[in-house]
Amino acid sequence: MTRDEIKAAVDAGQTVHWANTGYVVHKDRLGQYLITYLPNGSCIGLTDREGQRLNGKEAEFFIARSEDSVENPGSQSRPDGQGRGVAPGGAGAFPLGRQL
Repeated sequence: MTRDEIKAAVDAGQTVHWANTGYVVHKDRLGQYLITYLPNGSCIGLTDREGQRLNGKEAEFFIARSEDSVENPGSQSRPDGQGRGVAPGGAGAFPLGRQL
């Protein structure tokens, strides 16, 4: 996904992940797009400081499928079957809002 596609999906209320379902892209109260690692709440900006270069490869971002969300919160799948490891226990099962 491109930077603009990611932002549009987040703005439309879709859940966008980076690398695996342990990482979620969201928009904070200041309008910044962030990538949060759910198990520990660690965040990084979606892009570099200039807002141009993604902090990750375009191919690593994906929109959650329904089975990746509530029914399977520990899923580490990506559409292409690839993914990075997640801390023991997989993705956190708590709402992202608790991280803000």
